[in-house]
Formats: sequence, C-alpha cells, structure tokens
Amino acid sequence: MAEAGMADTSAHSIPALLARNVARYGGYPAYREKEFGIWQSWTWAEAAEEIRAMAMGFLSLGVERGDHVAIIGRNRPSHYWAMVAAQMCGAVPVPLYQDAVAEEMAYVLDHCGARFVVCGDQEQVDKVVEVEDRIHHIKHVMYTDKRGMRKYDHSRMNALEDVVAEGRAGHYRYEHELEARIAELTYDSTCVMLYTSGTTGKPKGVVLSNRNIIETAKNSVAFDKLTHNEEVLAYLPMAWVGDFIFSIGQAMWAGFTVNCPESPATMMTDLREIGPTYFFAPPRVFEGQLTQVMIRMEDAGRFKKWLFDHYMTLARRVGPAILDGKPVSGMDRLGYALGGMFIYGPLKNTLGFSRIRVGYTAGEAIGPEIFDFYRSLGINLKQLYGQTEASVFITQQPDGQVRSDTVGVPSPGVEVKIGDNGEVYYRSPGTFVEYFKNPESTASTKDAEGWVATGDAGFFEEGSGHLRIIDRAKDVGKMADGRLFAPKYVENKLKFYPNILEAVVFGAGRDRCTAFINIDLTAVGNWAERNNIAYASYQELAGHPKVYEMIRRHIDEVNASVAQDPMLSGCQIHRFLILHKELDADDGEMTRTRKVRRNIVAEKYADLIAALYDGRDSIYTETEVSYEDGRKGAIKATLTLADATVVGTEHRMAAE
Repeated sequence: MAEAGMADTSAHSIPALLARNVARYGGYPAYREKEFGIWQSWTWAEAAEEIRAMAMGFLSLGVERGDHVAIIGRNRPSHYWAMVAAQMCGAVPVPLYQDAVAEEMAYVLDHCGARFVVCGDQEQVDKVVEVEDRIHHIKHVMYTDKRGMRKYDHSRMNALEDVVAEGRAGHYRYEHELEARIAELTYDSTCVMLYTSGTTGKPKGVVLSNRNIIETAKNSVAFDKLTHNEEVLAYLPMAWVGDFIFSIGQAMWAGFTVNCPESPATMMTDLREIGPTYFFAPPRVFEGQLTQVMIRMEDAGRFKKWLFDHYMTLARRVGPAILDGKPVSGMDRLGYALGGMFIYGPLKNTLGFSRIRVGYTAGEAIGPEIFDFYRSLGINLKQLYGQTEASVFITQQPDGQVRSDTVGVPSPGVEVKIGDNGEVYYRSPGTFVEYFKNPESTASTKDAEGWVATGDAGFFEEGSGHLRIIDRAKDVGKMADGRLFAPKYVENKLKFYPNILEAVVFGAGRDRCTAFINIDLTAVGNWAERNNIAYASYQELAGHPKVYEMIRRHIDEVNASVAQDPMLSGCQIHRFLILHKELDADDGEMTRTRKVRRNIVAEKYADLIAALYDGRDSIYTETEVSYEDGRKGAIKATLTLADATVVGTEHRMAAE
C-alpha cells in the first residue's frame, strides 16, 4: 500500500485528498467521536459518503461558489465534514470560536459576509439569532444538536442531519453539479479563512489556499515521518489554525485518524482512552497537567512521595539523553527502567501519553522545567514556532536537537531571516494569500517578494542554527535608562510556577518594572487547604498575606534569574500586586487563545499601574466584569501593593 507521504501531483484540493484516501485507506478509521459515553467510528469511505451527502445538501440550500460558510461549535466529525463539504461546493469555510460572545461573532459573520452558518447546538444558534437583526445576509442556519430547537422558527433553519438527508435523497439532481464544482478546484483555490485572535485590534480574516495547507501538511508530515497509523485528539478550538492543520491538513495528507472528545469536561478521560500517537497542546495544557500531578503527589503518602521524588530526580538527569539516543551508563539505564515500571509508565498512562511518538507545544514559551519534565518521562515533546499567516509551521525541532530555550530550525520549505531591527521574517509555500478585505494590512505584513513580518523579535544561535524568540517586537522597548525591556521574557519565567496562572509586566519608558499577577486557583487553593488557610473566593485567596509572601518568593527567584542576563537585567520586578480577578476573554482582557491584550489591560487598570509606581501600599478599585449570561457586574476590592527583592541592591526597593 502506498504511503500518504508520497508525492501526489493530482491532489490539489482537500476534496481530492479525501478521494485519494478512500482509494488508499477506505477501510481504515478516519474519524471517531465519543457521544453518550460511547465511541463511534467512521472509515474513510464512510466519512467521504457523509461529506458528499452534506455537500449536496448544501447545494439544495443554494450554496454558491465563493459563499462563506461559518462553522461554530465544538470539535465534532460533522463540523469537520461541513468544512470539506463547503469546499466541495466551491464555498469557503470560516470556523469561529465557539466560546465567543454574540458581539464577537457578529463582527466575523458580518466581515466575511457569511450566507450560511453551521451551529453546534442551541447556545450557538441563539448567538446567531441575537445578531441577525444587524446581519441581513445570513440565508440559512443549520444545527448539529437538536436538543431545545423544537420551537424555533424553522423557515430558514434546519437540523444538519436533515440537510444531509436531503442531499442523499436528491443525489441524482446534484451529483453532476457537485462533480463540476470539485473539478474546478485548483491549488490556488481558497481552502479556508481563519480569523486572527485580535491581540491588538479587530481580528483579520487570513485567506489560506489549498497550496498553503497541502504543501505545509506534506512537508510537516514528512518531517516527523507521520503515517496513516497515527491517532490524534481534536480538542483545540476549530477556529485556530493549529487545529485546522492537524485535524484537516495533515489528517487528509497522511490519512490518520482524528478523534473528537465528548466535551471539554471529559477531554482528559477521552485522551487516556484514545492514547494518541501524535499530540499537540499549548503550554497551558501541559502546565495544567503537571500542576495536577504535583497536587496529587503533595497529598500522597510519605513512601510514595519519596519514590516519586527519587525516580524523577533520576529521570531529569538521564531521561532526555536516553530519549535522544545519547550514551548513558548501564546503572542509570537500569534505574531508569525500574522508574519506568514504578513511576514513569503509570504516570504516562494516567496522563494519556503512553503511546505518544511525536508531541508538540507552541503558542507561548513553555517553562524549561515543565518541558524537561515531560521529556524526562520519555515523551518526545518538541517545540515549534508558527503563525496563522504561515499555515502554522515556521520552525520545528528535529529529533535529537530538542532544547527548551529554542524553537528549532526552519521547517521544510520555509526561509527565515532576521531584520535589521531584530524582527523575524519568513516566506514559504504556506504563506497566506491575503487578509480578507484588507489590502493595507496585507501590504504592510507581506512584501512583494513574499517575506512576512512576524512581529516577533529573535535571533539565530551561532553554530546550532536554532531560532530563539525574545518577545513580540512591538513589546520590546527601552526603559528610562536605555536598558532593554522585554516583558514576555519575564512573564514566561513567572508562569513557570504552577501557582502563577498569568502575569503582565510593565516598564517601557520607566525607571523600573512592575507586574500584575493572576494566581492559579487550583494550585493555590490546594496549597491553602494543606496549610489550613480558609477562603471563600478567588478574591479572598488572592489577597491573603501568605499568598502574597509565596508569590513574592517566586518573583524574587525570577529576579535572580533575570539578573544573570546582562542584556535583560533591567527587567527585574520591583513592585507587584495580585489582581482581584482572573484576566478574561469575555472582559476583553485576553484573546480567545488566551493571549493578553496588553494595551487594553494597561488602559483598564491604569489606576493600579499608577499606584505601583507612586509608592502606595494599597488601592481601592472597582472593575466591571461580564457574566456568562451576558449580564454586567462589578467587583470591588482593596488591593495590596508589595515590593520584591531586586538583585544588585542590598535591600527591598521601596517606591520613591
């Protein structure tokens, strides 16, 4: 049987790859979904039949070439099929973040001119109905889950399964038209439009062609030697480019199986049941899992805790070397094998990582301690650097060259260069076509030669050729005395501690740095219970003196680390406060991919920043918050402002 990684000059669209996979892997599982506690499975042949029926159903509703079809919902085979079915019709799929509020959805639906919307359930339908009075081009709404939908106006609304049934019933009428539209698709036809997270402004629609997705998938599959035997778990937002390239691009090219969990609440259980061989997660997922492991070990018996600490010390020392095939003494290999029986094996099984052959993390920097922890267990976790505009892949770490402080070498087919100002530029077959309806931004991001400005500052290491990312280029600035200011560098060091969920550092143009801290309620709450500290809310725990002292110790350790870098020693934190609420996407403080909107945070909490610099010990504040049902409220609090130890001085820096 031919492997998916072979050259295939005829597969110039996702629907063409689907047909190829039916011929090659027709009886192999393509999609699985857990529903009502039971895994359901579809082979490539069965999935292709469902997708074709759905595409003909779309034709029956009047989907035209060039129409935009919005998909809003959790990871489900039917939602992935809707994207491919839309492509078959010559339309453009536009997945949206399912946790976005109605106003955020309204902007994307209006901007892309969506005429058709596929919703996961009643909640998503309600959001669309809420904004339909302002968006008049929506012709038809479809929904996957029928629960709660009986009393809605169905004149322009149908269950997706009914649309599929209509396509099946009318296949004689629509087959010829469908084949004609599939035949029209070329390498330069639009494959998908994905919206950026909108860190600094309104989201932009990134137009990606079949060439972008397929060439990137082909190169990245070959890089890691992925085959049709891989198992992946599709749990990340469908609107995110990473999920699209893994669950559509690479899955279609390699022919592997995409598994959809039942819900976010069951994701970890479903992960253990599937045991993926190829896995991607942003750092927050790995951080959260490690936090849970550490919490459980703190509560374990004395012998079990000693056994864990003993073998993990050995694993951190020799595990990565064994994983990379480097020489290790026979005694250490024996000890590591015993550790595998008693600790590493059961732990990997608990996490769902027993079968992982290739794992990736990206999106934010991951802490060296966290990264090394997973590699010490024998998990081949690597880092990559990418963007929506690159169809994800810019750099990757080859096997045997994996390090926690770099993001690897240029991915196959990708050229990378560093500009005079330190900004990273790239060009590749995956480089996006344009920003939809935004030629000015397209021109300012991508030049005539195809080079794209990433907005990130970095440099190539001499000798290894690995890329190191320092920070967002726009965030790198100067302090009042001219020293370099790189907030993300310090924030990532702070977030290495399980007790710190989020950090925002300020200091551009000032004489010293200060920080906002969000504690991790799970980790700090467990610590509080072990130390008999009573609390009734996040706000109460965040303001507790012992919590402040614990966070102060973490900051002092980070300052000591930052002080060792001559270039960035000025970024040590002098004063800090623990915010009375978690930064939240619903309040506009973060993007849906959990990136801090630094400018909005600085504007919203200007009074708190001023207090950190003018020497006050406390400040009263009121903050507007949004609840899940759309209501607004206010949180009132008196916050403590605390000093930290700065290396290079003999005492705590008091504010002037």
